[in-house]
Amino acid sequence: MPVSSPKTETYLDALPAWARELSEKYYSRSYALFLLSGNVRDLVQLRGAEGTDFVPIEDFLFNALFGQRDLVLHYDRGGLSFGSSDSQADFRRALEGYDSFHGTNYAQGGVPRSPDAVLNLLDNYLRLRIADGRKIGLVIDFAETIVPAGDMSSMSAEDRNSLVILKRWARNPAFLNADVTICLVSENQIEVNQGIVQQPGVASLSIPLPEYSERLDFIRVQLKKQPLPAGSDVSDESLAKLGAGLKRVQLQSLISHAVQNRQPLTMKALTEHKKELIEGESGGLLEFVQSRFDLSFVAGNEQAKRKLQDAAAAIRAGNTDVLPMGYVICGPVGTGKTFITTCFAGEIGIPAVTLKNFRSMWQGVTEGNLERVLNLLKAMCPIAVIVDEADAQLGDRSSSGDSGVSNRVFAQIAQFMGNTELRGKVIWFLLTCRPDLLPVDLKRQGRAEEHIALFYPDTTEERLALLRAMQRKIGMLPFSADVETFFIQHSGSLSGADIEAVLVRSHMRSSLQHKAAVDAEDLKAALEDFIPPSYPTEIDLQNLVAVLECTSKGLLPKQYRDIERGDLIRRANELLALSRSTSGG
Repeated sequence: MPVSSPKTETYLDALPAWARELSEKYYSRSYALFLLSGNVRDLVQLRGAEGTDFVPIEDFLFNALFGQRDLVLHYDRGGLSFGSSDSQADFRRALEGYDSFHGTNYAQGGVPRSPDAVLNLLDNYLRLRIADGRKIGLVIDFAETIVPAGDMSSMSAEDRNSLVILKRWARNPAFLNADVTICLVSENQIEVNQGIVQQPGVASLSIPLPEYSERLDFIRVQLKKQPLPAGSDVSDESLAKLGAGLKRVQLQSLISHAVQNRQPLTMKALTEHKKELIEGESGGLLEFVQSRFDLSFVAGNEQAKRKLQDAAAAIRAGNTDVLPMGYVICGPVGTGKTFITTCFAGEIGIPAVTLKNFRSMWQGVTEGNLERVLNLLKAMCPIAVIVDEADAQLGDRSSSGDSGVSNRVFAQIAQFMGNTELRGKVIWFLLTCRPDLLPVDLKRQGRAEEHIALFYPDTTEERLALLRAMQRKIGMLPFSADVETFFIQHSGSLSGADIEAVLVRSHMRSSLQHKAAVDAEDLKAALEDFIPPSYPTEIDLQNLVAVLECTSKGLLPKQYRDIERGDLIRRANELLALSRSTSGG
């Protein structure tokens, strides 16, 4: 890259933000080694005199950033390649000189396979050509396979040697003063050895997934080349909007598939394709929640329902700055925590995903999984993220026996959840029946700050409303007034999940007897046969910790509103001790 000038400033303006940052850091003469991570397997916009093109990152680096270099090289474990025949011929001449001095036969037999041996050759070559005043660009792809993450004590001698060479390049004054740029490329930064990531002489740059305007520019270029088939009901703007979270190559694939197969690209087809692509891209760690219900299907817990309806109204009005960063949805088992959350997603019409188990037994994989998922969530804004059994799923700062993985994972999640730029864009729902086990760092103000407690139906009206809501949910015809009265009189203190189970059983009995609808006899048989799970100590404990966790007095049942907090804590501790002694026995 030449010395900065007015012409250079115009050149920089034409670059993507990450490439502009790379160039500016390079011009500062503070960095010669860069680590590129994130969306590195996508197409990059390349503006030239003949127009705009979209190319792989390797071509972009070669043509946009290294276009004026005398020598351009590319290395990964598959071998060396070159930006031009002149670069290849120059390297071969240098290799012949190396062979004659060291008694090797690399020029004829090919470069060695081990990365540390190749990096040693490149080290010798770079020093020679720097001395000659040559301008050099070097790309090392799949850097996680050259210097993988791990403790120094567990690294092989080959990996340690590679790490030392790269560190030496990063702090070598001759490299900084010469026209040399070395780019390490890896999809997940966390999979690269932290000795490189944290090296002061290494600039780490994250390449984001394309934003709306970038997707729209790309889609318009693609549709100009190949218009969508007749019958497509997706415009360029809607495709760009619904394509949030997708790479350019994936958008290109969607368009090409529709064109080549002459299949209209409809909103329904686009939604299905996006679901498959995102779930595939996340490695199965995200699962889309497609809710058929909205909050009108929720019965009972009226205050909690109203809070979520207010949040949904704020989102639809674009007032995202008034929303909490996230919610803790707590309450005993069977109170409908998952259902009310998916109904909220259906109410606001934004995508909702469930975060699956991202932990792996393999070192470094857990952090890499989480990094990929968080990048996708950021790109898919606005989105609701549901974490079921959050107390077990997210972990805490404990790092006993896992080489610090838990601590690093927890730090990644906490940092992402606390990013106020994502307020109203990434909405977290942490679902748990034991909110006391959630780390304070995740449920404090500025993260999952609104704590909504759900409870079993407490009044006749609530039980009746819940019965009717469950009938709508499972598609049953409404009961007559007499049957409803019978159910209310005999359902006792059943939870929402228990009521649903009874209705399903009565529906099955009715169907097996070829009846048109469930009658009182079916309902009576189901109620008499049903034995609800019995764990009173755990239920009482879950009720009390939900009361203690709740951040709104209006959400609490009347019997809990005026109880001294100290009494609640004392009773909860007694139940916790009893629960432990019972399970231990």
